[in-house]
Amino acid sequence: MVTLIGIELSKIFRKWRTYIGFIAIGAIVPIVQIALFYEGDSYINMALRNVKENFVFVGNLMNGYLIGHFILQALYIHIPFLIVLVGGDLLAGEATSGTYRMLITRPISRVSLLTSKYIAGIIYTNMLLLFLAILSVGLSLLIFGDGELLVFRNKIYIFAANDVLWRFVLAYGFATLSLSTVLGLSFLFSSLVENAIGPIVATMAVIIIFVILSALPIEALSAIKPYLFTNYMAEWRSFFTDPIEYGKIYTAAGVLLAHIIGFYLITLFLFTRKDILS
Repeated sequence: MVTLIGIELSKIFRKWRTYIGFIAIGAIVPIVQIALFYEGDSYINMALRNVKENFVFVGNLMNGYLIGHFILQALYIHIPFLIVLVGGDLLAGEATSGTYRMLITRPISRVSLLTSKYIAGIIYTNMLLLFLAILSVGLSLLIFGDGELLVFRNKIYIFAANDVLWRFVLAYGFATLSLSTVLGLSFLFSSLVENAIGPIVATMAVIIIFVILSALPIEALSAIKPYLFTNYMAEWRSFFTDPIEYGKIYTAAGVLLAHIIGFYLITLFLFTRKDILS
């Protein structure tokens, strides 16, 4: 299985679309860092405008932790669209290139073949997230230094510098579940068609539709909202609250993990019964 996963990873990284996500993150993150380097004080003043009359804030507020949190919050909704570029091509790409029949004639089972592709896709997802973490948090700390983290939600949270890094680690850990769910959905769609464009568009459409349904204040939709996985993808934000509501995090993680496993099992069911014609 390790050999199969290595082969699938090499196939992933031989395609130019694989690098679109890395290029996009590698371009956007430095742009945000440069902009905040010069305009960061304005951002801080605007965020604190309602409380500066009553409180005095001192220290290095525009620090690497704040930049890292800002970038994660700003880019997180867009990362799934970078993931599907690879996930939608994992199986459909074989059909497009006409290598399906050659694959299934190899002395390996369809289960092993599918599993290796799925794991390779999840590894790619984690590599993209790790790249984002290194640039947004690691590089920001080198440029801006550390300090207290201000988090602006319904209230303002202030975390000490020594109480932040573990929150980022857990937040990114949870993010791997969220984006692996997106990978799983695009992988499922990829098994149904013979062109990678279809799974990419279909996955994006599902995510957009689910987000819209979740946002609509319609009572009739309240019954289905708990079953929309998009409602749980941003639960990483709970690690930047105090106290942390671990119950909500465990529930969200369980729902996402169930989707990941469910998408895999459905894809496996379809793939093992698929009539490969070319």
